[in-house]
Amino acid sequence: MLTAPDPESHVYDKPPAHANADWTIDQNWSAYSAEEHATWDTLFARQREMLPGRAAQAFLDGVDILHLSKPGIPDFGELNQILMDATGWQVVAVPGLVPDDVFFEHLANRRFVSGNFIRRPDQLDYLQEPDIFHDVFGHVPMLADQRFADYMEAYGRGGLRALKFGTLKQLARLYWYTVEFGLIQEPEGLRIYGAGIVSSFGESVFALDSDSPNRIMFDLERVLRTEYRIDDFQQNYFVIPSLDELLRVTVETDFKPVYEKIAEMPDIAIADIVKGDVVLTRGTQQHPSAQSDKAIII
Repeated sequence: MLTAPDPESHVYDKPPAHANADWTIDQNWSAYSAEEHATWDTLFARQREMLPGRAAQAFLDGVDILHLSKPGIPDFGELNQILMDATGWQVVAVPGLVPDDVFFEHLANRRFVSGNFIRRPDQLDYLQEPDIFHDVFGHVPMLADQRFADYMEAYGRGGLRALKFGTLKQLARLYWYTVEFGLIQEPEGLRIYGAGIVSSFGESVFALDSDSPNRIMFDLERVLRTEYRIDDFQQNYFVIPSLDELLRVTVETDFKPVYEKIAEMPDIAIADIVKGDVVLTRGTQQHPSAQSDKAIII
């Protein structure tokens, strides 16, 4: 049963009748219409044109490795053959947003869950729920990089532990500020790798070019304490020095004592700069909709 009255909602409180117990479904690639394939092609073309010189090299390499430039919505059967050979990951279709434990279980077993629906042509720049373009174009190219693939598996295992510790709110911030909205320092300069940025036409520009947001070097404890919002461009971006360092910090850190330590500390409000921050850019926070309720596609 849908939890919301919106007939287009993809939020469920239990697996719908056509889903398996683990919430996976058949992608049903043959059922996509010509209009739906054309929507993918439109979204892909405008992102691919603007991302060279903006996106991390690992992301651009992943797009090529996975042959995502092939017209139309990717067929998961074909995509998974390449991805499995590259890093042992696969993409599995789900009907919409899945419960946290299901999500983490799939990640821990190197399965990335993706919605199988695509936005309408009139929703190119706004969508409340992640669709196949966000999930596949935004997330999957990075999974072709072994370091990021290992990071995502470790995150899945960490998520299952966080559920036991009652620290999901803190761990979710790590996902938000890396997997969804992360920046990386490359020899040529700052680059984007978070799926919420690379799949968004507007934020692909904003994240690197705007003087509004803070850009702060990544620190694990800092990120776990930092609040975020889902209805606007970001006011903070955290910059990792490399994928190797992101993976190292994740796999070498025992999160339990970190959770215990930060439990005694206050959360850090969005846009705040705190003692110890290595600030690359202190933002003006003057983005026109920074305090608005307007939602931005992630």
